[in-house]
Amino acid sequence: MWTDALGNPVTLEQGGGSLPLLNDFVEGFIASEARAINVFSAAEDPSPILQACIAAVHMFAESREAPVNARPFIQRALAGAARTTQREQRFIAAVAAWADADVPRAIRLHEEQAREHPRDLVSLKLGHYHLFNRGDAPGMLRIALAAEPHAADVPYLHGMLAFAWEQCHGLEQAEAHARRAIAMRRKEPWAHHALAHVMLTQGRIVEGHAFLRDVSETWEGLNSFMVTHNWWHQALFALELDRADEVLELHDRQVWGVAKDYTQDQINAVSLLARLELAGFDVGDRWHDLATYLLSRTQDQVLPFLDLQYLVGLARAGRPEADVLMANIEARAATAPEHERAVWQDVCVPAGRGLLAWARGEHVQAVRQLGQALPRMLEIGGSHAQRDLFSQIHLDALIRSGQLPGAQNLLQPQIRSQPESRRLRRQGSQLYAALGLSQAANRLL
Repeated sequence: MWTDALGNPVTLEQGGGSLPLLNDFVEGFIASEARAINVFSAAEDPSPILQACIAAVHMFAESREAPVNARPFIQRALAGAARTTQREQRFIAAVAAWADADVPRAIRLHEEQAREHPRDLVSLKLGHYHLFNRGDAPGMLRIALAAEPHAADVPYLHGMLAFAWEQCHGLEQAEAHARRAIAMRRKEPWAHHALAHVMLTQGRIVEGHAFLRDVSETWEGLNSFMVTHNWWHQALFALELDRADEVLELHDRQVWGVAKDYTQDQINAVSLLARLELAGFDVGDRWHDLATYLLSRTQDQVLPFLDLQYLVGLARAGRPEADVLMANIEARAATAPEHERAVWQDVCVPAGRGLLAWARGEHVQAVRQLGQALPRMLEIGGSHAQRDLFSQIHLDALIRSGQLPGAQNLLQPQIRSQPESRRLRRQGSQLYAALGLSQAANRLL
């Protein structure tokens, strides 16, 4: 019997020759490193745990084809599961449930694993992925806390704890775990990410910008999601400081163009371009390049959070395929499994209609539809920072439709909580001028 890099016993049927590839997946996955995909080189090894890991990598494509590509590997894993340990069997079953679109079962299995095998941090991080996509931050915190007494020596666990605490609004706890992770290993990009969330939420814009600039030198060898997403966070800080040229450079050099065919890189780019426009900056013809990569997404309907951003990108590029995507979202809402039907019907459909209306200048309709969806937007997943895009669009639609008192009611608390944001102060100044309150603005901004 061999053990993986975290000390978990593993069953390998062709000797230990594939153990380095398994460890590349184990360590690479929890460290957000590209080497996790090295496990593909073990595709001919029948060891069930290796086959399940390969299936999981396929599922992270987050596309309509992902389960199809994962299924041969998960079937081989299931066929040999009886020869493996209880921990491996549960991991295999969780990946199989994911491939079968039974995410509630996958979550239950990952929760069991966190209690019974708390050093299986791959299972823990997969559980975080599913819980995050359902807007269940307390669940993320619960399973990470279960592992803490047994895996506190692993910096990546503290990164996971940091993000779970942050999503539960435990900002002080989040910062403590992020800084502990970074003290243990400076190259811990998920901890960098969690701390960036804390600083953005607390209005520490200048500090956050400097912090990410300092640690960015460690972002080597990461998967495309992690490196582009951390640069996306740096771009958010720059945008709050009204540094549009820097944001555009970051978009072109660091956020877009690393893996243009990958879902997460695409939504990073959509979100950043939309935020630039909402801040009043011209993004040139960048929507058109992005839209060419979104055309293949019209039939995905894997996660509503992704579909909504694809919709913004296609609509802002003026592509008629936005209507195809909207029709497919509505069709998905009518046929989705019971455990996810409500989020598609009650949140994604009105949000999608509102976003499409906003992108086409139909601002009254955008306010109406987004106003219906926003109170439940947590259910589509994504982080607070990511979902803020939809709130910004709603605010913009309020202003453009002449609903200025409502806009003021939303904007002023943001200005007070983000005193370093030049973007918000500028937006507030314009709104107060439109309200005939320019003199009062001097005391409010």
